[in-house]
Amino acid sequence: QVQLVESGGGLVQAGGSLRLSCAASGSIFSINRMGWYRQAPGKQRELVATITSGGTTNYADSVKGRFTVSRDNAKNTVYLQMNTLKPEDTAVYYCIADIVPRAGLGYGTNWGQGTQVTVSS
Repeated sequence: QVQLVESGGGLVQAGGSLRLSCAASGSIFSINRMGWYRQAPGKQRELVATITSGGTTNYADSVKGRFTVSRDNAKNTVYLQMNTLKPEDTAVYYCIADIVPRAGLGYGTNWGQGTQVTVSS
């Protein structure tokens, strides 16, 4: 069993900043990709940013230059620093992690419960 626990969401004014955290716990041998998706009301879930275990990052065009994804492998934790927030960033943000539970097994993609980010204009 694996659990992803997110924190750091909230209400912020446009132009402000927030930092999201997501810690993985449970049966973990290794973690490949970690990252964040988001889903706004009435829209499909979309990729925000991901980071591999080696530190390679990938960002949605809409957040490049404003958001930074990072991870602490020792803590099995991924972060999302969000700067210069815009009202269109308002969404539920979901953490993901591709976790190998034991040596010799394949990975499974795990999702957090989601954290609300609201940006007021």
